[in-house]
Amino acid sequence: MKKEVAFTCELPNGIHARPANHLEAVCRQFSSDITLKNLRNENTGSAKSVLSLVGTDTLLNDPCSLIIEGDDAEAAFDMLATYLREEFPLCDEEIVVMDEGDVTLPQSLMNHNPTLIRAKRLSAGIAKGKLIRYNDIELSVFEQEIASLTFEQAKQQVTETLIDKAELASGQEKEIIKAHLGILNDETLNEKVSGFVSNGESLAKAILLTVAAITETLMQSSSAYLKERVLDIKDIALQLLMTAHPHVEVTTDFTLTEPSIVIANDLTPSQFLGLDRAFLQGLILTQAGSTSHTVILARAFNIPAVSGVEIDACAKHEGETLFVDGGLGIVALAPSDAVATYFERAMWLAEQVKAAESEYLNLQAQTKDGHKIEIAANIACTVEAESAFAKGAEGIGLFRTEMLFMDRSTAPDEQEQFDAYKEVLEAAGDKAVIIRTMDIGGDKPLDYLNLPHEHNPFLGYRAVRIYPQFLALFHTQLRAILRAAQYGHTKVMIPMIQSIEEIRWVKAQLEIVKAELTNDNTPFGAIELGIMVEIPSVAFIMDQFCKEVDFFSIGSNDMTQYLLAVDRDNDNVAKLYNSLAPSFLRLLRAVVSGAQAHDKWVGLCGELGANKKVLPLLVGAGLNELSMAAPSIAPTKAALRQFDSEACKALFNEACDCATIADVEALLEAFTQSQEDKPLLDVECVLLDCDFNSKEEAIQTLVGNLGVRGRTHVVNELEADIWARESVFTTGLGNGFAIPHTKSDNIAHSSISIARLNKPVIWSDDEDGAVEFVIMLTLNKNQGDQHMRIFSGLARKLIHESFRNTLKTMTTEAEIISYLQSELSL
Repeated sequence: MKKEVAFTCELPNGIHARPANHLEAVCRQFSSDITLKNLRNENTGSAKSVLSLVGTDTLLNDPCSLIIEGDDAEAAFDMLATYLREEFPLCDEEIVVMDEGDVTLPQSLMNHNPTLIRAKRLSAGIAKGKLIRYNDIELSVFEQEIASLTFEQAKQQVTETLIDKAELASGQEKEIIKAHLGILNDETLNEKVSGFVSNGESLAKAILLTVAAITETLMQSSSAYLKERVLDIKDIALQLLMTAHPHVEVTTDFTLTEPSIVIANDLTPSQFLGLDRAFLQGLILTQAGSTSHTVILARAFNIPAVSGVEIDACAKHEGETLFVDGGLGIVALAPSDAVATYFERAMWLAEQVKAAESEYLNLQAQTKDGHKIEIAANIACTVEAESAFAKGAEGIGLFRTEMLFMDRSTAPDEQEQFDAYKEVLEAAGDKAVIIRTMDIGGDKPLDYLNLPHEHNPFLGYRAVRIYPQFLALFHTQLRAILRAAQYGHTKVMIPMIQSIEEIRWVKAQLEIVKAELTNDNTPFGAIELGIMVEIPSVAFIMDQFCKEVDFFSIGSNDMTQYLLAVDRDNDNVAKLYNSLAPSFLRLLRAVVSGAQAHDKWVGLCGELGANKKVLPLLVGAGLNELSMAAPSIAPTKAALRQFDSEACKALFNEACDCATIADVEALLEAFTQSQEDKPLLDVECVLLDCDFNSKEEAIQTLVGNLGVRGRTHVVNELEADIWARESVFTTGLGNGFAIPHTKSDNIAHSSISIARLNKPVIWSDDEDGAVEFVIMLTLNKNQGDQHMRIFSGLARKLIHESFRNTLKTMTTEAEIISYLQSELSL
């Protein structure tokens, strides 16, 4: 029997090793021959071979078909048609690469005439270290050697090593190791090596010929991403060759003994992972692209990296200390004292930004008048929990358990689920964890459940609605959760509830499972039971739901699209999807007020929770908790402290009475401006006893401090505005004072920054060009004539020696602020 499935590749990076792994695993379940054909280029490849799939050069939006021939073609067709439509497009995500556009280098650096090599930006951050060259290992050194092991023996040893590494890894590292396991066990690679050996070639020659053939196929691809997979093939080949030839004196060990910047033509992922990251500060690579697995790992471990730099360009600087700036895309060779000072200062400022955010990590989230709102994290897998708490999470507001059930051929058993829930609860300590029961079906189908295809999956057979059909599956999950509940504060949330009948049915199943555990003498813990509020009908009977459950959590994404009847994934109507619609705000008010009228806890776990623009409305709505992605937690805690809860409450009620979305947005804009809590003059912008060596260092530090304090999010652009003014005329006013200034869109909070220097620096070539006191004005363009009024007022005051001497001799930041406020009537 022959069947064919037509589809369009929706993967942003095309079919490369990781998604090929997923497709290969599904196809391998069937005995039929399955071939992928790319209709754009007519390339074909076995769908049971990762490398053959990659070799088809299938890119985003390519039309394709899977040709299935064999006895079980009908069953394969049914599963693959659903898989390609529903799951395959989700098995990879677009890799965020750094913008390759031109970068304007800071004048504070360029004024020192640095020796720079411009490079491709791969991983942001600044690195300082001794330049160490990583010498490549040529695979050809094995060509004439006799193997000590067979191919199968070598492959088995490498497989065991990779599996051991995968068990200890997480995140991107784990995904890349899994992709390498897929390559190692690929039928194309195995058949080619075995074929060459059968034809009389040595194992080394067979592996080298196989690498050459596969590399040639990949290099013909029109995708730079797929070309970069060549390094993964060479990585696996090197591991096989070294394992099969232990007598050959070749080593990938590369010992770093001090802070180092490693330069290489390229590094394989395993070579990168073999470096001591306690000493690895940065990478300079000749050939690596933005999406190479080594670069992905560098980003994951926060290692600054650039590429496109020839080794010969840096050869004479080996052993010297230099700097790499991954954000600017530069390598600074033979840095002078002034250049080194610039980078040291930039690194210090970056640490200050990190420290400023960390101040909120362990603080209770609350408004400036002390109103507390819990800020929790949304997670999809166990490994995210520890990181979420390290980033300031006060609980887990949504544990999406369906991820445990996806990308596999059978459901996880009770023990596997128990281990996962227990791990998260133990990481949480005494903090609450909301475990959402499996939200599968509909737009998240599982092949092993054989759920029917639906035309409108968001409104269809999903979540709690499928539980009665798969009762054993639901009971297994409840058993695992109840057993794990002994290890922490456990809250269980049921998705897609729309009626009292449904929640009563769930409660009955809970009692059945508890009775089974009791009869089995299996210990279990107490839980709180809640529902996810996403279907609008719930809002109209909140009083009845409050009799049945302990808490509520609003899924703002689905609740918005259900209320407004808008498919947010449909480009034709997506513009109608907006959670600032007055109707949505009124629905939110109904849910929260309905819950709290009965002393019930209510949170919000949709994307809306991390939207800083909407935050004052959410505070005003009276929510007990907001849950979001972990990186948004500290900034949200910081933003909360700008708001007065009573003012937010009045804002929310006023927004509910608006007629249009535009009216709500205008109201929010006016409120945000009125609530700005960063005064023009503040001690956080006063730096005393500064040991600056130059005008450049003074401006770099003062502008950088505004970034640290959250007054600008575009430091380089604001600094460029300051230097643009300096290029027209010097802002040194004589008598040791300078007033660098700008009127700019790049400052969020208008600021007066002050630096008093321990020793004067040269500000201009004038006779009186030395400066020891800097007052920098960075004023927003929307502040009317404030810029000229303050500048002229300062200039007039600085004429007077008594004013100057007073500023020079004051001992504290607060004294200076108070004095300037009085003298300038600010």
